[in-house]
Amino acid sequence: MVKKMEEIQDPLLSCLVYLTQQNHHPMSAEVLRDGLPLVDHKLTPALFIRAAKRAGFSAKLMERKLETISPLTLPAVLLLENDQACILQEIDMESREAVILQPESGGAHRLPLDQLADSYSGYALFVRLEYRFTERVSRILDQQEGHWFWGTVWRSAKIYRDVLVASFLINLFVLANPLFVMNVYDRVVPNSAIETLWVLAIGVFVVYLFDFGLKMLRAYFIEIAGKKTDIILSSMLFEKVMALQYGAMPKSVGVFANNLREFESIRSFLSSTTNTVLIDIPFAIIFLLVIGMIGGPLVLVPLAGIPLILIYSLIVTRKLKAAVEKTFASSAQKNATLIESLTAMETVKTQRAASSLQLRWEQAVGYIAKWGLHAKMLSSSVVNFAGFVTQMASVCLIIAGVYLISERELSMGALIACVMLSGRVLQPMAQVASLVTSYHQSRTALETLNQIMALPDERDAGRQFVHRPELKGQVEFKDVHFKYPGTEQVSLEKISFKLKAGDRVALIGRIGSGKSTIEKLLMGLYKPDQGTIRLDGIDLNQIDPVDLRRNIGYVPQDILLFDGSVRDNIVMGSPEVNDATLLEAATLAGVDQFVNRHAMGFDLEVGERGSALSGGQRQAVAIARALIHKPNILILDEPTNSMDNTSEDFIRQRLQEYSHDKTLVLVTHKMSLLSMVDRIIVVDNGLIVADGPKAVVLDALKQGRLHIQR
Repeated sequence: MVKKMEEIQDPLLSCLVYLTQQNHHPMSAEVLRDGLPLVDHKLTPALFIRAAKRAGFSAKLMERKLETISPLTLPAVLLLENDQACILQEIDMESREAVILQPESGGAHRLPLDQLADSYSGYALFVRLEYRFTERVSRILDQQEGHWFWGTVWRSAKIYRDVLVASFLINLFVLANPLFVMNVYDRVVPNSAIETLWVLAIGVFVVYLFDFGLKMLRAYFIEIAGKKTDIILSSMLFEKVMALQYGAMPKSVGVFANNLREFESIRSFLSSTTNTVLIDIPFAIIFLLVIGMIGGPLVLVPLAGIPLILIYSLIVTRKLKAAVEKTFASSAQKNATLIESLTAMETVKTQRAASSLQLRWEQAVGYIAKWGLHAKMLSSSVVNFAGFVTQMASVCLIIAGVYLISERELSMGALIACVMLSGRVLQPMAQVASLVTSYHQSRTALETLNQIMALPDERDAGRQFVHRPELKGQVEFKDVHFKYPGTEQVSLEKISFKLKAGDRVALIGRIGSGKSTIEKLLMGLYKPDQGTIRLDGIDLNQIDPVDLRRNIGYVPQDILLFDGSVRDNIVMGSPEVNDATLLEAATLAGVDQFVNRHAMGFDLEVGERGSALSGGQRQAVAIARALIHKPNILILDEPTNSMDNTSEDFIRQRLQEYSHDKTLVLVTHKMSLLSMVDRIIVVDNGLIVADGPKAVVLDALKQGRLHIQR
């Protein structure tokens, strides 16, 4: 039985579920909270805003007194004391009464404002239904909202504005030291003006104090902006990965993980050093103007140095870009080898596969070393050339300055000031040259992440699914054709069959015949290329994937557990369940038989991928995980292939009793498990070659009347 709304122990979630029903677009609690980082298995006000967005609402948390809430903004969700919440439906200031609705208790009731104010926290969530545009208009608006990356960076525009103001002042303060030195050499020393020296020194000291404070503030603001962007983008990327269509997932997990990790290179590029350099470049013009005012023709020397550095950087850029891209690709391949080796270490050792993997690893490392060295040398050449130009500019300035001094057109102090300022002009150019490598790496990483963000989502934004809080279990496949993405071989062809609610059917056939593919299509992991799949008479594409899988208990053939306790793995998809439900599912699956013998009980650690448990124990946990939410449809793929005969008989009897009123789809090669079903569908080479009562199909197989291709 699916949880009813009144059983949801989450006041904010209950309020949001009721608001979706009130606005004639009902959504289940599971759909609204799916994929959100719940705190103590509940929505926080911040998570409420994210959940409301997927329901088509715009929500905002604001501090408001009850008396100042306008009736035009209702309904609103009031945050009450003790982590409670209610929906404020109406407010009447004349009678000093309010109409509130608490979904847990059910129904609306009227109460005095003073009584409501006693439990009101002072904060309210104002919810407004967003206008839904047509698909074409929505695409245009999405483009106007901006790029997923640059749009997020733009959120910190005000911070970068303050950084720009601070940088302007900092660069003006740079003039203090050259001007101080110039005046000391030209006026203080020749005239022995000690009082003037101390006045100038105190002034410079005050400027340096302000300079220190502004630099600290600038660094702080840039880091704050970077961390803010990092948190938002990291959450956005992981949410995108979790929402991807299963069929759109990249083939190599290692390469995919490496591409996601390269987000760090973008974050490094947006660090304080990069931002400071890019902000300082425009201010080089100010220093050139000052050099022109002080040294006259000496300004031509740094002016000639700037294009030399930029031209050399542009020449190297193309070769550097190719080297960085090849290094990026080989790093992804190396990471893929590492991930595959670590996740299959048992196979590596038992099948003596270390040599071939070592070869792949060393080839990838050698390729990285080759192109990494090439990229490093190119980058170093740009930095060294910029340093060379800076040094030569200083020498040329001094030579030209000496001639000007000899002709009494320039003072010694002015020459020293010009040399100091010329270094300040060329220094950002040299630093920009050193950022060329990180720029290309970041650009390559951003292009890769753009490709990931462009992959199709399982739940398209703005799409309205048919609300199905509970599925009875009627299944229909009609002329279904399917082939896996990236392959030419057809996996299923003209698959058609019907199941009534409560039917118990087995899918049998040779390895690779298409049995598991039928399961995955029924789970909504893939979409058929042709034909339709209906549940309770509704096209599978019209049912929200979360609602679909909440009604299905699925036990895959390959069991994967997550690092944590037995309890964590059982309740992972249903964290709100109580201990009674946990014990019921564990007893049905036989988990209690081994956890009760251990001192840790349900807190027994399963290890990474379930390595601390035996194969049969992992299957028992997987069965309990499939039954914990009491689904009406069971899909079991070889649920006992790792169990001994005694354990298999125990699980078979329990599941047979449990599934007597549920739709059961069983994939198995074991004759002993066929006692759980009343009907058998034989699949061979992507086709259904037999479908009928169990006794009839088994008799036909026994007598050889069914010809299965081999």
